[in-house]
Amino acid sequence: MKRTPTLIIGSLLLASTGLAACGDDSIRITTTREGGANKGVLKVVQTLQCPQTQGSLTRKGTAQHGGTVCVYAGPRGSEVTLHLQPLDGASPDAVLKAFEDRLSADMPQTIAAIEASSRTEPRAGTPGPDSATVEAPGMRVQAEGDKAQVNVPGLSINADGDRARIRIGGVTIDANDSTSSVKIEGSSGDDSVNIQAAADGAMIRTRAAGDATRATWLITDGQTQGLGWRLVGYEARGPAGGPLVIAVVRAKETRRDPLLEDARDLLTLNVGE
Repeated sequence: MKRTPTLIIGSLLLASTGLAACGDDSIRITTTREGGANKGVLKVVQTLQCPQTQGSLTRKGTAQHGGTVCVYAGPRGSEVTLHLQPLDGASPDAVLKAFEDRLSADMPQTIAAIEASSRTEPRAGTPGPDSATVEAPGMRVQAEGDKAQVNVPGLSINADGDRARIRIGGVTIDANDSTSSVKIEGSSGDDSVNIQAAADGAMIRTRAAGDATRATWLITDGQTQGLGWRLVGYEARGPAGGPLVIAVVRAKETRRDPLLEDARDLLTLNVGE
């Protein structure tokens, strides 16, 4: 049975306000933004600081490759690898793309599903016989069959059959029920966040404003069969000109634990916030 725009709009509004399923393995995405005044100056690092323990993490052996790599074991088979990565004339984006390519090889099925979803062509909706328009100061709602448009200050929704687009301030949410996919893009100043979700998987990318590098890239998958890693990615920080300190994370479960926070604490210890 085809979903009506009302159901799609309601579901997406719930998602946009941060409500999510509460299962142990559900994927939760929480974003906290801080203004530029709260961001410190990132340090130029020569050698990594790798304490024996950091929260739930325990270092495996000693620092490797002249103090530029440290490997940590985390809870439930997870791991964090800390890298000190010079730019050597390359851009931060090019350096981080190489990390993304290597990490993508750990979860090829998830990457393929997300990429396939992003290539799906829009399907034309079928007009229905019923229509309605509601107008009031600062508000307009128009519905016809499987199509609906909602415009209020700071929020617009366009739904067509099983597809919908929501704009809330600087955030855009594109959803397609036929491919079980959601794409979220937003910005605040030059800070940006991009989330692409398909079936059980999601790709999350964030980038802070400024010349320094503050970037996050994560792939998660709630699928429980046929996967080794179910969360891979990195958080990277570094001053303009480098080097970058990059915390690469891999986990076999997507449930919440201190893995990512402990990885961030290692970054803060080495390069600052």
